Amino acid sequence: MPGLYFPPNTMTDLNAKDDCKLADGKIRKKKQKAFGTDLKNYLKCMVPHLESGIRSNYRNVMLSAEEVMQWSQSLEKLLASQSGQGVFREFLRSEFSEENIEFWLACEDYKKTRSDRLHGKAERIYEEFVRADAIKQINIDYHTREATAKRAQDPTHTSFDEAQKTVFILMERDSYPRFLKSKAYLNLLNQLQINNSK
Repeated sequence: MPGLYFPPNTMTDLNAKDDCKLADGKIRKKKQKAFGTDLKNYLKCMVPHLESGIRSNYRNVMLSAEEVMQWSQSLEKLLASQSGQGVFREFLRSEFSEENIEFWLACEDYKKTRSDRLHGKAERIYEEFVRADAIKQINIDYHTREATAKRAQDPTHTSFDEAQKTVFILMERDSYPRFLKSKAYLNLLNQLQINNSK
């Protein structure tokens, strides 16, 4: 194997370059660490955390007390808000019923799907949520389940409308009132009101 030959004066240049690389590496590590910290803080702000209520870095969350108060006007207003969907989803997860909002959101996405992709998405939604032994089976009656199964075989943009409406009504009558009385919602609203008054 041929050896490497370095003229004597290049060795000092290489050492100087190595020193620069080391210093550069330290700066790069600091930048990466700062970026990691910034990313972590950003994600903390964007994703509400549920422990004993929702704990977020409220100063950086792009939520206002007014927006959170609007969530109490109707389930439609809550679901129209991206943040509202996230907070409500965390609440449903704490009640082991997150499949309801996941199905509702999947249906909303399905309605915007191009016609040539409807069949694949319909099959996935049916397998995941509607089928009698689905992993995330939604709570709908036998008639609705059967009718939805038939519509999913020859899918249109309205194939899941009946099941989606049933799940919406279930959330509206059952989970949504509990959400509005939950510590998670009340603590979030209270914290935002306190921050606004500062």
